[in-house]
Amino acid sequence: MEIQVLKQPFGDLEAGAVAVIAFERGAGETALEGESAVSADKATGGWIADLFESGELSGKLLESAILARPAGMKAKRLVVIGGGKREQFTASTLRKIAGALVRLLKPKKCRGLILMLDPAMDAEAMASAAVEGALLGHWEPDQHKTDPKKNESNVERFALAGAVAGGAASGAERGRILGESQNFARDLISEPANLLPPGALAQRALAMAGEMGLDCEVLGPERMKQLGMGAMLGVAQGSAEPPALIVVRYRPQAESGVHLGLLGKGVTFDTGGISIKPADGMEKMKYDMAGGAAVLGAMRALALLKPPVTVTALVPAVENMPGSKAQRPGDIVKTLSGKTVEVLNTDAEGRLILCDAIEYAKRLGCTHLVDAATLTGAIVIALGFVNVGVFSNDDAFRAQFLEAAGREGEKMWPMPLDDEYKELLKSPFADMGNIGGRWGGAVTAAMFLKEFADPQPWIHLDIAGTAWIEETKPFLAKGPSGIAMRTFVNLAMNWKLPG
Repeated sequence: MEIQVLKQPFGDLEAGAVAVIAFERGAGETALEGESAVSADKATGGWIADLFESGELSGKLLESAILARPAGMKAKRLVVIGGGKREQFTASTLRKIAGALVRLLKPKKCRGLILMLDPAMDAEAMASAAVEGALLGHWEPDQHKTDPKKNESNVERFALAGAVAGGAASGAERGRILGESQNFARDLISEPANLLPPGALAQRALAMAGEMGLDCEVLGPERMKQLGMGAMLGVAQGSAEPPALIVVRYRPQAESGVHLGLLGKGVTFDTGGISIKPADGMEKMKYDMAGGAAVLGAMRALALLKPPVTVTALVPAVENMPGSKAQRPGDIVKTLSGKTVEVLNTDAEGRLILCDAIEYAKRLGCTHLVDAATLTGAIVIALGFVNVGVFSNDDAFRAQFLEAAGREGEKMWPMPLDDEYKELLKSPFADMGNIGGRWGGAVTAAMFLKEFADPQPWIHLDIAGTAWIEETKPFLAKGPSGIAMRTFVNLAMNWKLPG
């Protein structure tokens, strides 16, 4: 999609559609809310005001109406879309609006869309959010469909107009980088496991790193054996596909003393192993590498945006299969840290591959660690499909991370890590078990990882409920969300804590 920032007057804008935002009226108010909506209303002889007066439009978020061939305009369509309550309008709201507009107009074969920004908006932040939303809304999980007509409804050009001074161009460029990088992650997640086993994921990471000027290495099973990554090798041993530990590095021109480690669970397909999952819904287990995809997408964006801190991404990539050599419940593995783990459930494999990756990240010198994983169904019971569960051993680090998530509009909620939960992981045969029983499953999974992350400041994101969108939204397609990628980027770009 081509991205532009235009400075032409409203009446001179020429495209398949020009869109304006109209806000809800307050109690007793009769005037239109939204400068661009007022301009469009005047140009069309009161069309938008008539919609409000008739009750066809109220300004509620994502409500819309389309006027074809508007008189006095060069555009083929004028679209008015609700912005909700003006006092609640944020960059996150605009991101949804831009995505909804693109998805509204795609079936109408609208090749070009211009969105008007109001002068009262922060041009740079809003331009970034609008472009992100347009790119995210345009994405579809249809790369393997062979219908030759599937691209006929693409929106090929998205432009911003109106209040485009004071950083709109730089904001739009940032939005393009973030949107394309999040879609890169979504492309990886939506790939079926037969086309993206661990080795293929590693090749995609190597190609991306080469294109972006990043360093990338891939550790294979022989190197893992030399190092002693028994937990990761144990998960992988049931599959014919060899595991890969993907390591991607970004280094700033000036060293800051901070070395951020981003770790993403990379299970390219998860049957559950010997503790096999139910058949219903297992086809979605290709998305069990969504955490890994998010950190690779973040590295793509950071290579272009150039944060002031060193960042290393680690993606332990495996396939969890119930083959003849698969590990069994009751097996004991020795991790890279030297600690032993009794494998009580082979479907609790994500924490096993991550514990070795966390220890390796520490050996690489990472001063702060963040991992993202589709780790537990328990987090879905706790938080549903709305919030990411956030666990941390460091209050200051967690606060900075949640600020970054808030700036990006990614909903995340802090969860407990009290010492009492560690008792649930006790094993009579090894240093710990890999599960802690039925209750508090998301917490005990995080507590397991904490045993390997300490004493480094560390954050664990359980994205099991948010990495996959079950139903198409007005602004996003069904399928992978790419959650956490933007927060990772924002965290690195706005780093505050000392190393």
